[in-house]
Amino acid sequence: MGFKDGWRGPLEGLTMKLDIPATRGILPKGGTILGSSRTNPFKIEGGVEKIKENLAKMGIDALIAIGGEDTLGVATKLDSLGVKVIGVPKTIDNDLNNTDYTFGFDTSVNIAVEAIDRLHTTAESHHRALIVEVMGRHAGWIALHSGLAGGASCILIPEVKFSVDQVCKWVESRFEQSYAPIIVIAEGAIPQDGDLVTKDQTLDAFGHVKLSGIGEWLAKQIESRTGKEARTSVLGHIQRGGTPTAFDRVLATRFGLHAITAAHEGDWGKMVALHGTNIARVPLASATTKLKTVDPALYKEAEIFFG
Repeated sequence: MGFKDGWRGPLEGLTMKLDIPATRGILPKGGTILGSSRTNPFKIEGGVEKIKENLAKMGIDALIAIGGEDTLGVATKLDSLGVKVIGVPKTIDNDLNNTDYTFGFDTSVNIAVEAIDRLHTTAESHHRALIVEVMGRHAGWIALHSGLAGGASCILIPEVKFSVDQVCKWVESRFEQSYAPIIVIAEGAIPQDGDLVTKDQTLDAFGHVKLSGIGEWLAKQIESRTGKEARTSVLGHIQRGGTPTAFDRVLATRFGLHAITAAHEGDWGKMVALHGTNIARVPLASATTKLKTVDPALYKEAEIFFG
């Protein structure tokens, strides 16, 4: 039995059968056949009690929660309240702690790299600087991996505030080499002496503001300071769709197998995780109380290729 639309499913009793006919052929499909939502039961009066009531009414003993920091954050709280839960890490951001990779990340990086490869062509043809804005609110994993693989002139991530002057120097350096620069920037990147660029101050059910516009802001800064033409390409939800990579298909399959095994053994309050090439079980709280962000030493390695 699967609950539809994230935490809205157990809250409202929305289910679908996950038998062989329903799941056959889903490996090459992106997204989720169950759907998702931004529902947070802890922000709804009586939400947790309603979930417990629905689980009991349906005769469901336990939940396997699949998602990122928000989904598994709710799962962690439910576990502390006595609900039997197992977590599976799924997020393109790769920012869940205590696992080397989350499924969805590799696919997202490959989509971003393909876009960067295509944008190199138009940047060269029109002698422009191109800023590619990718997802990454708190962690710059997508930006770092896609930027390195795509040969970016520089990569800007949320973990390290950037100097606009330095970015402009890298841009000018590339143009001096008769090479159009590509800048990969995470949506949560912050300039020195600046703030997050947001669409508005509206918060979602998990307290997040809508990020939008850092790429466009940087393009204007580059144009005004260097006199060079700059354009922005915001990849947005393109990164979330399409056919999953082989790596993600295998990882998701292995996570699913080990999650079912953990449930069979009654090992509740755990998340399946990738440690090297092995699947391990870690406490849910260890994955959700602190985000996994880019190590400064790793970013230093990438900086060698900037400019």
